[in-house]
Amino acid sequence: MNVPNLMEPVNAHRTTSAGARMHVLAPAALILALALAGCKAKPNADVVATVNGHAIMRAEMEKMYTAQLGEAAQQQQGQPSSEQADSLRLGVLRELIDEEVLQQRAAKMNLTATDAEVDAKLAEMKAPYTEEQFDQRLKASSHTLDEVKHDLRHTLTINKLLNKEINSKITVSDADINNYYSLHKAEFNNIETQYHLAQILVTSDGAQRANNLQGSKASNDEEARKKIAALRNRVDSGEDFGSLAMNFSENPQTSASGGDMGSVSESQLRSNPVVFQAISGLKPGGVTPILPFPDPQDPKKIGGYAIFQLISRDPAGQHDVKEPQIQQRIRQGLHDARAQLLKGAYFEMLRDQSKVENFFAEQIFKNDAH
Repeated sequence: MNVPNLMEPVNAHRTTSAGARMHVLAPAALILALALAGCKAKPNADVVATVNGHAIMRAEMEKMYTAQLGEAAQQQQGQPSSEQADSLRLGVLRELIDEEVLQQRAAKMNLTATDAEVDAKLAEMKAPYTEEQFDQRLKASSHTLDEVKHDLRHTLTINKLLNKEINSKITVSDADINNYYSLHKAEFNNIETQYHLAQILVTSDGAQRANNLQGSKASNDEEARKKIAALRNRVDSGEDFGSLAMNFSENPQTSASGGDMGSVSESQLRSNPVVFQAISGLKPGGVTPILPFPDPQDPKKIGGYAIFQLISRDPAGQHDVKEPQIQQRIRQGLHDARAQLLKGAYFEMLRDQSKVENFFAEQIFKNDAH
């Protein structure tokens, strides 16, 4: 790069006035700035993005990409084209960028999970297994203990941040509940009895993903029986059903919400007489015995095991807003809707306040834009 000799005009006019010297230096400084801008250092090939100067490595993106690609393969979607692969990588990288933005915000607010909190969560994760079983599962997952603790720290940190910044600021008043009920009264007129249920599911199919916070997955029938028995014992010992479901249930549709299945009609339950009999005899808060369910591929075989918790039972007919279960149902729904809105706005706000450079996106655009 040839940078002009910008000092030459100044030396040639030593007797010019200050104003004239400024006139000469202004375009010279501009030329220098443009020249230096053109010399911007290329990022390290191993760095795909930075957030406020913190590097996100290509290895991180590829690891997460491989995990998501494996999930797609299990759903028999086949191998992606190069364009589809890069699109998936862009999505993965956006998630990593968002996570880094949140981690930095949490650190700034002194909310990073402590070693004690990580160790406590790790002990909870290991509880259903013997030390030997846990080590075997760790080896099978191709993760080291340090990697597991790293992921736990990230998850706990983000939860602490969102609880402080989002959940603690949401209030649902009695007036909010009454207003919602007045506008949606028909929603609370049951044609038949409704059962509000939560579920913890353990499958014996080792090919399926864990789909829970702890990455806990049984790989065969023996492991599935031991895992569900350990979880049933923990429920009996007073541990929270929803927390156990989030951490250990293998149902991808319900684990994230603490196993909450929503309301299930009596006619739906009666389609499985064994499940209906177990649930119909429960009082709210009660939990069923361990129930086997058939393998979808071979109904003659057991595909896994489940336990259900009855959260509430709503008889047929019009329900009043004064009923505690109706109030709780509305309150939770309004809270979740507001939390979702605030999280979206919060994430956008933090991104806007961060300096993000996405080198992978730039690379794709330069290579493919013709």
